Amino acid sequence: MAPRRAAGAKAAADKPQGAQRRCLASGRVLPKAELLRFVVGPEGQIVPDFAERLPGRGLWLLARRDMMEKACKKNLFAKAAKAQVRLPSDLVEQVEQLALRRCLDQLGLARRAGAVVVGFEKVKAALKADRVGLLLQASDAAQDGREKLRALARAVGWETSLLQFCDGVTLGTALGRDAAVHVGVTRGRFSAGLKRDVERLAGLRGVEDQGNGVGRPTEGER
Repeated sequence: MAPRRAAGAKAAADKPQGAQRRCLASGRVLPKAELLRFVVGPEGQIVPDFAERLPGRGLWLLARRDMMEKACKKNLFAKAAKAQVRLPSDLVEQVEQLALRRCLDQLGLARRAGAVVVGFEKVKAALKADRVGLLLQASDAAQDGREKLRALARAVGWETSLLQFCDGVTLGTALGRDAAVHVGVTRGRFSAGLKRDVERLAGLRGVEDQGNGVGRPTEGER
């Protein structure tokens, strides 16, 4: 199945990146998938818009902790909005918590839509059937189980990401369980959306590479 992966990688490279926006902190023009949208609320407060649906002019920022800190320190939201804005002193932490909440909420939606499999054996079967678009593992998962699924994913020519962003109890709560360790999200809009959300959360946590932690996969797992 390796040729299928290579072909998929080439197609992804050739595929247009879609809509782009300028990051107000770095000045770079980037795909919206890498950015967070903010708007100015009715009382002048800066409001994160993870779903990108709130009315008003969008203020776009690269989803990274250092960019958030720079934007707050240098008053870049006000400069981009060309208006006075209200910034809570803990905005960075608030946005990080909202990003985590969004990941958990979206995972819950995926479960209710029947797009989630939970448990080592069920995830293993889904991987073998090439149904998994995103594999989530609890940050406190046992190393042996974690490595077994990673090895299986590589062996079947896996074309998706393995990410971690919370512990098993938190992961389970989002799925209506006491705890969850291994979770597979079937390929489609839920897996794509969750991948984006978890990677943005990782950036807001200031974590660049997440092969053993919270967020982005290592090069060998992409």
